[in-house]
Amino acid sequence: MIKSNILALDASTEALSLVLHYQGKTFHHFEECPQQHSQKILPLIDELLNKANCKLKDLDVIGFGQGPGSFTGVRISVAIAQGLGYSTNLPLVGVSTLAVMAQQAFEQFGDEVVYSSIDARMGEIYFAQYQVNNNLMTLQGEECVFKPELLDASLIDTNKTATGVGTGFKSYPDALTTFTNVSVHPEITLPDAQYMLALVDAQYLAGNGVKASDAQPKYVRDTVTWKKLPGRE
Repeated sequence: MIKSNILALDASTEALSLVLHYQGKTFHHFEECPQQHSQKILPLIDELLNKANCKLKDLDVIGFGQGPGSFTGVRISVAIAQGLGYSTNLPLVGVSTLAVMAQQAFEQFGDEVVYSSIDARMGEIYFAQYQVNNNLMTLQGEECVFKPELLDASLIDTNKTATGVGTGFKSYPDALTTFTNVSVHPEITLPDAQYMLALVDAQYLAGNGVKASDAQPKYVRDTVTWKKLPGRE
């Protein structure tokens, strides 16, 4: 059960999603709208607040998708959350987009071991393993980025029945074919903010919220490998 009053948002992938949990009621929006996030997100926040008949200052915490995802999308998520945080002095909690999809697999299907993957473009995927602990998906090892053909038994535990989620496995369906213990949920391809609620609530109640100035993105891929143009370094 979610104990806090939370606004959570994510714009880090093709999907734009927001959720408002206020006084025990939840209001939610999810849509795929590539390259429209920055125009839509603030009006949608106002719409959710109006539906709930509350103001930002009535909330306890703001959650945001901190990546990985598209660089532009991650920056939008962080910037909007920071702007709201500065205007209200509310604490912020960043949540991994990979963790959000793993949490959805647990909440929807009861999956306890989940491999999350997002298409990172340029022939690579973002990848992480999660395992449930006290009803929350917990990162095992590190989030990383690599070419899907490098996914091997050093990254997949072949002794545990598990689930794969995310656009990484949609774009590269052969990545998991050698692992008979892992089945892919085609319904879960992009992070949805409503599955951030439990993760944000737990972090906030544990005192792990941060000031707006301290909110950070998590790109995982620190540099983008662009083709060098003639005469440029």
